[in-house]
Amino acid sequence: MSLPNETINPWKTLKSEVVYDNKWIQVRHEDVINPSGGEGIYGVVHYKNKAIGVIPIDSEGYTYLVGQYRYPLDEYSWEIPEGGGPMDEDPIEGAKRELLEETGLIAAKWTKIARVHLSNSVGDEEGFLYIAEDLTQAQAEPEDTEQLHVRKIALSEAIEMVMRSEITDSLSVMGLLKIARLRGI
Repeated sequence: MSLPNETINPWKTLKSEVVYDNKWIQVRHEDVINPSGGEGIYGVVHYKNKAIGVIPIDSEGYTYLVGQYRYPLDEYSWEIPEGGGPMDEDPIEGAKRELLEETGLIAAKWTKIARVHLSNSVGDEEGFLYIAEDLTQAQAEPEDTEQLHVRKIALSEAIEMVMRSEITDSLSVMGLLKIARLRGI
């Protein structure tokens, strides 16, 4: 029994139409032939920026979470510092910018820990996660759409917040659990 060649796309696109477009996302309605040969539809969300997440860790083992009200969820969310980076920008530059913008922190040491896809059943959003260390405090520069609260917390407690489903943001969950595994927390 031979295995299928996973590099060959089993989907066939019959028709693709942009039904929504703004500076952050584009939504396409597509008529398709699915892998079993049946006709169907697919909605695809194309993201126009990369998702960037940063887990800052200070010399005492504390991290910094950012709290804000998330409009699409209609609820408050504690998250790692995160945001978007232009497609043509190196993700580390976006990570540095987001960390400073949201927390006022500048890091001398950066470690990339993951490349992820955030919701690959409907979207093409690609994310990058970094650890930021050797931290220096500067002035935060939040965007005008952000009303942020910064919370310094033990890294182990942030991981426990994930385990209690108090942190639900996907970049935050992935990043904190990856650190837990990497550092044996």
